[in-house]
Formats: sequence, C-alpha cells, structure tokens
Amino acid sequence: MQHSLNHIVIVGGGSAGWITAGLLAAKHNVDQGKISPTPKLKITLIESPDVATIGVGEGTWPSMRSTLEKIGIDETTFLLRCDASFKQGSQFFHWAIEPNIRANLPFDQRHYFHPFSLPVGQPQFNAAPFWLPFNEQINFADAVCNQATIAKHYLAPKQLATPQYSFVNNYGYHLDAGKFSQLLTEHCTENLGVLHLRSHVDKVHIASQDSANTKAGDISAISTREHGLIEADLFIDCSGVKSMLLGESLNVPFISQQHILFNDRALAVQVPYLDSNAPIESNTLSTAQDNGWIWDIGLPTRRGIGHVYSSSHIDDEQALTDLINYLTPTLGKQAADINPRKLTINPGHRQVCWQQNCIAIGMSSGFIEPLEASALALVEWLANELSNQLPTNRLVMDTIAKRVNQQFTQHWQQIIEFLKLHYVVSQRSSDYWQDHRSQASALPSLTEKCQLWQHHVPSQDEILHRNALFPAASFQYVLYGMGALTQAQMQLKPSDKQQAQQLFSQNAQRSKQLINALPSNRALLKQLRQQSFAPM
Repeated sequence: MQHSLNHIVIVGGGSAGWITAGLLAAKHNVDQGKISPTPKLKITLIESPDVATIGVGEGTWPSMRSTLEKIGIDETTFLLRCDASFKQGSQFFHWAIEPNIRANLPFDQRHYFHPFSLPVGQPQFNAAPFWLPFNEQINFADAVCNQATIAKHYLAPKQLATPQYSFVNNYGYHLDAGKFSQLLTEHCTENLGVLHLRSHVDKVHIASQDSANTKAGDISAISTREHGLIEADLFIDCSGVKSMLLGESLNVPFISQQHILFNDRALAVQVPYLDSNAPIESNTLSTAQDNGWIWDIGLPTRRGIGHVYSSSHIDDEQALTDLINYLTPTLGKQAADINPRKLTINPGHRQVCWQQNCIAIGMSSGFIEPLEASALALVEWLANELSNQLPTNRLVMDTIAKRVNQQFTQHWQQIIEFLKLHYVVSQRSSDYWQDHRSQASALPSLTEKCQLWQHHVPSQDEILHRNALFPAASFQYVLYGMGALTQAQMQLKPSDKQQAQQLFSQNAQRSKQLINALPSNRALLKQLRQQSFAPM
C-alpha cells in the first residue's frame, strides 16, 4: 500500500479536465518553466471523440488569473485565442421587484451590482454600518467600491502598461468555452507533457481485493475502445453530468437541491453585435424574469445569452418567448429567428467528491444554475486542492480525501445559501418567486442568517469555515443591493464614523480618476491585439 502515486488518469476533457491536467502537470512536472527530465507524474487525459463539452457559463472569477498563470499561459494569448473579455462582477436587473411596478424605491433595488472588489476598508474595517443612514442617497456598491462605476462605463480593469494578470481593479473573464478548451489542450499536451488520448471508455474495473497499490473497491483500470486497458493509481472523473466513475461505478449518491433552487432548464444562444464597435460589457448582466432569469455575457465578437428557468413553473415555449422578448430591443426582428440550445440541469451535487482512489471535478461532482458563476471556481478550487495535497501513496489517500470532502460539503452549503439569498429577499410576486420564499423550500441556516442581518450587518465573523468561496462582502452587496437593509444598529464610535467618511470620500475621488484613466474594454482588447501582432 506504500506504492508511490505515479500515474493519474483523467476521464473527460473540457475546461474541468484540462484545467486539472494543467495544474497537476505545472505543479509536479515543471521546473523553472520547463518539463523536468524525470517528471514525477504520468498524466493521461482520455477524451471521447463524440462527446461535446457543455460550455455553459462563460464567466469566471478572479481566481482564473492565478490558475492561468500557474499553468503558464500568457494572458494576452489567452484573451485573443479565447475571444475573451474582462469581467468585473455581475449586474442584476429587476431582482427585487418587477419593472412595471411603481414604487418609491431607491435605484439600487431595481438595478444593483456585485463587484469583484471588496468594499473600501475590508477586511480590516466594515464600512457598511456607516453607509446605512445614507442608503437613499447612494447605492451601496457605488458608496464602497469604484468598480461598479467603472463597469457601468464599459471600462477595462487595467491599462495597456499594467503587467499581465495584475490589475487596477480586481477582475475575471468572459470567454468562449470551446476555444478555451482548445487552448488548454494545446498548452497541456505541447508544453506540459500531458498525454491526450481520444477514446471511448467502455468499462470501469473495480478491484475486488487489496493489492500492492489498490484497496478493495478502488478503480483498478478502465477499458478503452481504441487503447485497451489503462491502469492508474488515481482516477479523476471529469465526465460531466454522466459522472461515469464517481457516480455510475462507485455509486456515490447524488444530493438533489431542486426543492431549494428550482431552475432545471436553460435555453442558450449566441448572438452577434449589430455594430462591431458596440461597447463590451464589463460585467455579466442578469435580468430577472417571472419564472427564472436571463444571463447576458459580452465577448469581443458576440454575446452569449441564456434563459435559466424552472420547468415546474413554465413550459419551454413560454421560456423561448421570454428570451425572444429580451432580445428584441437589441436584435429587432432577428430575435424571432433564434434557435437556442436547450440544456437540462439537475441541480445538486454528489455526497462526496472523493471516494476510494477517484475524485470528481466539474459537473461530475455537481452543478447548480450558473447564477454567480461558481462552476469554474469550484473546478479551480478542487484541482488546486488535489495538486497541493496530492497523496504520495495509497496509504494516505483516504485521510486527504476526508479533508477535501469536508470542505467540498461546506462549499456547496455556502453556494446553495448564497444563491438562495438572491431569491428569498426578492419582492417579486409570481408563483415562482413566492415558492422560493415559502417555508417548503426554506433553508433553516439561511433563514437564521436573514433574521440576524435584520439587526446586524453581515461580517466575516459569521463565516465559520476556512477558505470560504463567498466573503461577507458578497452577502452585503446582494442584501443591500436589493433593499434588504439592516434596521437596528449598535452605537457607532465617532472615530469609526470619521474613518468611514474618509474611505467613502477616497472611493468617490478614485472613481473619478479611474473614469478618466482607464480605456474601455473594447479599446484595451484592440490595443492588445495590435501590440501582439506588431512587427518585432
């Protein structure tokens, strides 16, 4: 059982498979930018030639910058090859109340912003209590962060002279998922030594007894149609919703969350800009509908748009009509001609992500609607955890797996809570929104927090587990963006009030400076392209 871990097999490609392969190879087989003459690991990625990647959700978190840098991909190359643009957060329209309802509401309850940058002063100083008395004068995101203002002006988060992966404002990306997988494939095979096999997996072999490097119940090998039997020490399941290894072969239960988050369908379409010089959004647009919501992602050459909805509340025909109605103001009559791809979502996750000598990464471990773009962030987290805690042998694997599974469960609990928060604080009146607020779909842990937040500003002290995906600031942005204000306040010290006022003033000044200093999203991407193809 102390046989060293030498061979890792990844079943499935796409972003999940290739990000995992890239991080493992870069961490363990690359020294000073070059593949080691004696690589520690053999990494084989097996990808079916007939299974297309889903490619849903073209938005990333800022963590993707670190991931790409670790893998060794040049940022300009990534941006140009993947038709990518800069993302500085998400902007939400009409989540608090229907657009046709007349009400005396602050602007931020109709349109609010969840930026990637923390509010001024955080994490050391929480400025939110000092904003509350002025909530009718300025919305929360504008008061505590300049990023909302920058994004509203379609500006980039950096300048041409800013080093790659560095920033003026924190940012992630919008990208073409298919082109991203192609770039990762080329880089991992050509520069990181990953063996790529295009083959069908016909059978998964389970060990019936202990051996030198496996325990009974482990996956001992897989049979492939084109390359025969392939053995390995560790198997990574990136087979998507099929979950061929973890779910089908190791029988790890699937925990459905559809009773809490109802969305189980999506209609996705790619649409062109009618004007090739149209501004590129610096944030994901998310517009609430009567029975779901619509994402709108701006890339340099097109927009990626989709309607996420609950089949229990609306049929596919009406969902298509709602999507066409959304597109009509910008596409005109062309909107009626769209032919969107229909996707089925089974909201939930596996009971654990690591069982025996198999770890599932990506949709094979779970997926819930793309609100707040957590899917790729979870891929990055799990791939990094595996790379950093890679077992030296089978003997210690179960101990490491237990730790990873505990954090996997905590991450999913927080993701579900955070996504549910977007629905429960809404005042929208259709059955879909009322059902989200009903006791039948309630999360007791979230209900408890919402009661607390009526009287206490969300703080980092409430985040009880380490390396949480969403900081307290994210809950502040959503709550206060939708008008769910904290009512009662403790006595605030004059010195803290003075500090908060200084931070607010500095943020306002910084916003004005950046509006004049930063290029637009499209302008910066054009500059990068011109610089990349300039003669040497």
